[in-house]
Amino acid sequence: MRDTSKPGQQGLVRKRSITTANHPSQPVEHRDVSAAPPVDIPLERPTSNISFQTNPSLAIGRTYQYTGKADNIDERDANDHLCVTEYVQDMYHHFRIKEKTTSVRRFYMEDQKYINERMRSILVDWLVQLHLKFKLVPETLYLAVNLIDRYLERSQVTRPKLQLVGVAALLIASKYEEIYPPDIGDLVYICDKAYTKKDIVQMEETILKTLEYRITIPSAHAFLVRYLKAAHADAKIVQLSCYILDGTLQSYNLLHYLPSQIAAAAVLIARKSVGRNTWSPTLLKYSSYCEEEIMHVAKAVLSEKKFASQELNAINKKYSSERYGFVASTPLDCDL
Repeated sequence: MRDTSKPGQQGLVRKRSITTANHPSQPVEHRDVSAAPPVDIPLERPTSNISFQTNPSLAIGRTYQYTGKADNIDERDANDHLCVTEYVQDMYHHFRIKEKTTSVRRFYMEDQKYINERMRSILVDWLVQLHLKFKLVPETLYLAVNLIDRYLERSQVTRPKLQLVGVAALLIASKYEEIYPPDIGDLVYICDKAYTKKDIVQMEETILKTLEYRITIPSAHAFLVRYLKAAHADAKIVQLSCYILDGTLQSYNLLHYLPSQIAAAAVLIARKSVGRNTWSPTLLKYSSYCEEEIMHVAKAVLSEKKFASQELNAINKKYSSERYGFVASTPLDCDL
């Protein structure tokens, strides 16, 4: 089950228009992900002193002192059955345990003979365009990228097949998360007919069998929704956090961080950038991370963004629109 609370009235539940035409009216630019142009990518008011013991099952096992009072963020949703307030904390404790088994090992790309991390970044950039064009929910994009990484970790992929892997992963994620997944004919058209329907279906089957049909993951976006609620985020922080988190999808060098760490770092950076305190007792309580644990992750996220290729601008373009509050133009506070 998914925490369906709406921080800042943004995020999980939204109405979507569905394209019913055979092909999108404005097709996404076909991207040759095997082409890798050279680029350098370097590897609220205090009331009392209270201490929160982090959950032992999360293998953190330290007690942190924090000045302030933690709020009960689920109190206002106690009568909303969709928010499952009686179980939501247990769910996120379970997510913290499971995220370690659904993440990929560090430097897995070294085992690939025909592709590299640059090609992966190009593929993700193209998938962001596709995801936006089809008006899919955020969870679909995060699941698709996770499926790609887990598949590439286990199987050799040639350059001509990498885009096929991406399209098939997006189709699997859409079937899992969406009410109306994209039509496979639209995906063939989007790929400039480089692959047939049969090719996509066969790759879909191959990915599922390779991953032993283990599709469910605790994504960084799932953690972000919870942490934004704990951060009492307004619309600006919500959009800015999503912008930062989406940007991490292209960064191969961030894959060794857990999704919960990346989500917490996005919230920390967003709060700092709008002039809020970087962390709070409520965030400590519900994330089980202290500020010091997340600070080095936030620095790594900002470093990756600083050295990201300017050619891969799908996320910047997405968050430069009015719909997303023009947050791509917001200066991120790098003084951490």
